[in-house]
Amino acid sequence: MEPSRYAGIAQFGPAYQVMLARDPHAPGSVDCVLVHRMVRLCADTAEWLYARFTATESRYQVGSRPELERRAREATAGRATDEERVAGIAAFCAALQRAVPQAPDEMVLGGTEEAIISRGSDWCTDVARVGSALCQVAGFAARLVYLADVEQAYSGHAIVEVYRAGAWGAVDASTDVVYRHGDGRPASTWDLMADPALIEAHGPAPYTSRGQFRRAALSNYPVWESSRYDYSQSRPNDYYRSILDMALKGWPGGLRWLHGEDGARRSK
Repeated sequence: MEPSRYAGIAQFGPAYQVMLARDPHAPGSVDCVLVHRMVRLCADTAEWLYARFTATESRYQVGSRPELERRAREATAGRATDEERVAGIAAFCAALQRAVPQAPDEMVLGGTEEAIISRGSDWCTDVARVGSALCQVAGFAARLVYLADVEQAYSGHAIVEVYRAGAWGAVDASTDVVYRHGDGRPASTWDLMADPALIEAHGPAPYTSRGQFRRAALSNYPVWESSRYDYSQSRPNDYYRSILDMALKGWPGGLRWLHGEDGARRSK
C-alpha cells in the first residue's frame, strides 16, 4: 500500500477537491494543512490507518497548555471512566455552538483552540480540532476525521477518533454523538462505514446518516507539536459566503453545486 496515493484533498472526488481547495481558513493555517494531509480510509488503507498511522498514546506535556488543561478538567469533572470522560469532552465541544453569530460576515474561523473555545464556533473543523486537542490533553490519543457524502453537494463534516479501551472510536464533537457498538465498545469510523445501521442507531441527529460516511479520511494533529502550525484567524471567503448565504435561505431549489464544481457548469 502506497500511502501517498490516498493522501490529499482529491480523495473525495473532483467536486469536493474544488471545495476543499477553497477552504475559508487562512492560507497555510493549521486547518488547511491538516485537510491537505488527510489520508483516505478505504479497504486498501484501513489496516495501516488503524495499526500504524497514529500513536495510541498521547505525548502531551503537562503544563504546556494550561488553559486547555483547565478546560479539559472542566469537561471531565465528576466523570470516572474513560468513556464518561470522552463523553464529557464531546458535550463540552458541542456547547461551543451556543450564541455564535450566523451571519457569514460576522463569523471568525480558525485560531488556537483556546481562541475557538473563548469565542465559540459552529464550524465543524474548528470544533473537531478543539475536541482532538482536549482529548489529547486529557490523556487520550485522538485524530481528525473528514467525512463526505459524495452523492450530495457541500455535504462534508469533520469529527474525531479517540483511542480508549484498546480501540479507536468515532466522536462527533459538534453534535455530542459518541459512536458505540451495542455492547458499549467504541465504534470506529471504519466500523460505521461497514455497518450503516450502526450509524443510524445514533440518530436522528445531524450527520448520523449512512450517506455522511460514504467517504472518510484521517489526519493526525499532535497537540504537542502546536508550535509548528500557523493559527491565523480568518473570515469566510466569497466562495463560502455564497454557500452560507444559500444555506441561510434554506436552499431554495434544493441542495446543489453552485459554482460548477461537479463539472456541470464552471464559474469564472
